[in-house]
Amino acid sequence: MEYKESQSKTQGYLLYVAWVVSLVAMFGSLYFSEVKGYIPCELCWYQRILMYPLTLLLGIATFQNDTTVKKFVLPLALIGGSISFMHYLEQKIPGFGGIKPCVSGVPCNAEYINWFGFVTIPFLALMAFVIIAVCMFLIKPKKLIK
Repeated sequence: MEYKESQSKTQGYLLYVAWVVSLVAMFGSLYFSEVKGYIPCELCWYQRILMYPLTLLLGIATFQNDTTVKKFVLPLALIGGSISFMHYLEQKIPGFGGIKPCVSGVPCNAEYINWFGFVTIPFLALMAFVIIAVCMFLIKPKKLIK
């Protein structure tokens, strides 16, 4: 019985961590665009489209302790992480080539921030998506907890 209870607490903590990470990512992106005035490129918009629903989904799941949300969150996190990784490669590798969505408007290889020589906005998004995905991989559905 105690093993089941500690497993349930761990699942709750993982949901909470994933939710907090999504909140920080959402408010961070809003800070960069609304306060700092950085105009998001097209790939940044795709990452936002995938991150913002995670905040709502994970928030509801955290308060209801619903681990079945994994099947909705994991695909969004993996797709968002893939887009972030592509975006980061375009910024950091010369000659990686312009990705098709980035032909008009703000160029996707523009670096608004470059902390420590490697931390850019797509890198921050990538880390958020990776942390959320890892939390979801570690969560076991309630029916599998013994």
